[in-house]
Amino acid sequence: MRVPFLDLHAGYSELKSQVDTAIARVSQSGWYVLGPEVEAFEQSFAGYCEATSCVGVANGLDALHIGLLALGIGPGDEVIVPSNTYIATWLAVTQAGAKVVPVEPDPLTHNIDPALIEQAITSRTRAILPVHLYGLPADMDAICQIAARHGLAVLEDAAQAHGARYKGRRIGSHGDLVAWSFYPSKNLGAMGDAGGLTLREGALADKIRALRNYGSARRYVNEVRGLNSRLDPIQAAVLGTKLQVLDEWNERRAQTARYYQEHLGQATRLTLPVEPKGTLCAWHLFVVRHPDRDHLHKALADRGVDTLIHYPIAPHLQQAYADLGLKKGALPIAERLADEVLSLPIGPHITPEQRRRVVEAVLEVEGLSC
Repeated sequence: MRVPFLDLHAGYSELKSQVDTAIARVSQSGWYVLGPEVEAFEQSFAGYCEATSCVGVANGLDALHIGLLALGIGPGDEVIVPSNTYIATWLAVTQAGAKVVPVEPDPLTHNIDPALIEQAITSRTRAILPVHLYGLPADMDAICQIAARHGLAVLEDAAQAHGARYKGRRIGSHGDLVAWSFYPSKNLGAMGDAGGLTLREGALADKIRALRNYGSARRYVNEVRGLNSRLDPIQAAVLGTKLQVLDEWNERRAQTARYYQEHLGQATRLTLPVEPKGTLCAWHLFVVRHPDRDHLHKALADRGVDTLIHYPIAPHLQQAYADLGLKKGALPIAERLADEVLSLPIGPHITPEQRRRVVEAVLEVEGLSC
């Protein structure tokens, strides 16, 4: 039996009638940039996230970049970022002209460690950019309290956290702004690139709408130097359709997570993910740690189980950030995670037989039996 890491075609097959109808509706409308489909999704997703507003943009990186611009962050400013994240989090900061200041993660959650944030704050710090990595909410109370003490903005990277909850509230409005990716593999995924921002403050929403549209709120009147980053109506229609089943699909992911937690505990060399009290993980990824990760990765592939590594190289060791001068050993927790993490299949369409095979294969590699 082969177990794919994620079966996107199965998701389309389940919703084929609804998705095809949504796409046809946009095609027949004659309105192909912004318009009512985008506005309808923005309103629905804002309500789902318990936010005041949502503004759709072209992709997740643009959401982060535009969020920083809307907060007035630019050259000479510093933004605190996790040392352990996908590089897009860092790229958005440098695209805005600001400097990334990496802070190490909590080794248990893999999210930014609030206890280390304050020592990284300088007179140039303007914002904290926490990531809800793998769908697990960061410690937002601690982060927002630090930000309030120092007069800093909080821009959340929720690219992997659709439907996650922190202390009873959905992720989507804890910080000043929340950036989303709707890349096809996300819990709420489009059929191409797409992104958005959710927020509480209406004035910022107006600024973001202008920034995504050439810096223009009125046609041919450009108040600021903006971008061309608009959520496509076809993608908005697809997302609106998928939003209706997001909670159900997230619960399927959670069932697989619980199954893995129950059956992989005997593999003592595996470190399983945690879900701290007060958090509800979206289980975008089920990330384990293993001291011989590369062997496990290959051995599972040999047994027909697809796994991925999120992420094999810490951002500070990427060539793109060589100019920071952060050599190997500079951020040891992020580096160790990069060497040990492995993501097991946990998509909403994994079958009971497939997840059972994942467990069997892992235990086989570890010399154990079910």
